[in-house]
Amino acid sequence: MFDRLFSRAVEWRVDSARPAAAAEIAALHGASFARGWSADEIESLLSERAVVADVLRAAPGNAPLAGFSLSRVAADEAELLTIAVARRWRGKGGSRELLARHLARLAAAGAQRVFLEVDEDNAPARALYARFGFREVGRRAAYYAHADGRRGNALILAREPGAKVGGNGWGI
Repeated sequence: MFDRLFSRAVEWRVDSARPAAAAEIAALHGASFARGWSADEIESLLSERAVVADVLRAAPGNAPLAGFSLSRVAADEAELLTIAVARRWRGKGGSRELLARHLARLAAAGAQRVFLEVDEDNAPARALYARFGFREVGRRAAYYAHADGRRGNALILAREPGAKVGGNGWGI
C-alpha cells in the first residue's frame, strides 16, 4: 500500500510492434491467457499487412515489455484479437495508454467500428472497454477455457463510430 501511495507515476511508451518482438509478446500472451500463442503465430500475425500491433513499455530506455495489443483491420472494421498487460504493471495506467494509442492507429488505418471478445468474468478489462465506449452486442457461451477447467462466457463488444469518450470519438 505504501509503495502505491508514494511511488512515482509511470511514464509509458507505446510503439508499433515488429516481428522481432514476437518471442517477447508470445511469452506475455502465454502468461496472460490459458492458451498462449506461440512466437511463430505472433510473428506470422505481425507480418500481415492488415494487422495493427503495439507494444507498451515503461519509459525511458529499452524497458521490458509491459503490454501489447494486436488487431486485424478489414475494410472499415477492426477486430481486437488480443491485448494484455503484464501482471506487475496492471493498475498503473498502461492499459489506458495502450488502448488509446491502439484505437488511434486503427482509426488511421480506416477502421470506424472495432469489435472484441472478453471473458465476462474479467471485470477490469470490461471496465476499461466501457471507458472507451465499447458496448455489448452479443455473447458466446462457454467460449473461454480457464486454467482450472471452468469455461467462461465471451461477451462480444463493439465500439461504434462517434462513441463519446474522453473528448473525441476515439477516447484519446
